[in-house]
Amino acid sequence: TTLFRSLGFHKNAQVAAEASLAANAQGKFWEYHDMLFQNQKQLDRASLDGYAKKLGLNMAKFKKALDSKTFEAAVKGDLKLGELAAVSGTPSLFLNGERVSNPTDFGAIDKMITEKLAN
Repeated sequence: TTLFRSLGFHKNAQVAAEASLAANAQGKFWEYHDMLFQNQKQLDRASLDGYAKKLGLNMAKFKKALDSKTFEAAVKGDLKLGELAAVSGTPSLFLNGERVSNPTDFGAIDKMITEKLAN
């Protein structure tokens, strides 16, 4: 899955998601993910390249992946899957195919997991 699959309303969401997959191809997904979340208002292409550089990514490979839209289809596929599952925002959580109504409520999630394990 991609970082911004349900954020289609954000003008830089597509390229930011593609950039996260380009970072993943170099083994730095989570580091890049964290950088994006720390800089959510700066997701233009120049900023995305700057984050990759800060992480020490191979910039030729990173830029080529974005310029050639290597990961465009994967991001669009994840967005479509989110639409089919009626995901309207983040966070969204499914447990064994069932939507968790409040995915930030640890107690509710713990209860659901306990019930699923008991069955």
